[in-house]
Amino acid sequence: MADFRLEAETRTEFGKGSARRTRRAGRVPAVLYGHGQDVVHLSLPAREFAAALRNGGANALLTIVVEGKEQLALTKAVQRDPIKRTHEHIDLLLVRRGEKTTVEVPIVIVGEVGVDSIPNQQLNTVQIEADATRLPDSIEVDVTGRAAGQNITAGDLILPTGSTLITDAEALVIGFLGAPTAEALEAGLAADEAEAGIEREESDAATAGAGQGDVVPEPAAQGSGESMDAAAKSRDN
Repeated sequence: MADFRLEAETRTEFGKGSARRTRRAGRVPAVLYGHGQDVVHLSLPAREFAAALRNGGANALLTIVVEGKEQLALTKAVQRDPIKRTHEHIDLLLVRRGEKTTVEVPIVIVGEVGVDSIPNQQLNTVQIEADATRLPDSIEVDVTGRAAGQNITAGDLILPTGSTLITDAEALVIGFLGAPTAEALEAGLAADEAEAGIEREESDAATAGAGQGDVVPEPAAQGSGESMDAAAKSRDN
């Protein structure tokens, strides 16, 4: 786990106006607390903090330097601007080397499932307890060749050495469903349309084939002029 060093500055002014000035200066307002220590109000360099999260993940271990004194901390909460997605405020928790802490760790799926299987991820993170200085960035789950019904629970995950699972071991992480056949999809579509009161139109092929094989009588052939004259003479005779 990487250790990211950030030079912090103490804050003595508070409120929205002060926070805006801090952000305009390229820094992020923050608080540091833990181990019975009084809350310390700080500001962190915005670019360096963003890089720490981008490269180290949400559980990146931070070395916070305040007036020359170094302290280890983890990010416990981050407020973001809903539109710009910039960092608005940060809560930092003091930790010590060898200390156990509980964190949420993202689940990352790798590999390809079987051809007739569809993965259905139920949990995006799991909660574990681990050494504060040895927290994983993520937990990989290999789904290669998994077939329908071969589900993965939290207890099946491979955790880093020294970590303890806090999430219920029976909790479903990824379920695997059987891929529907074309016939099943067609039947499902027909059932949905029937429930919605939609009448399905006949296909072009069926419409084109309608009436084929029917015998259409040919119009009677009209006789020649000579035949008509002969018939008239026969009636006269």
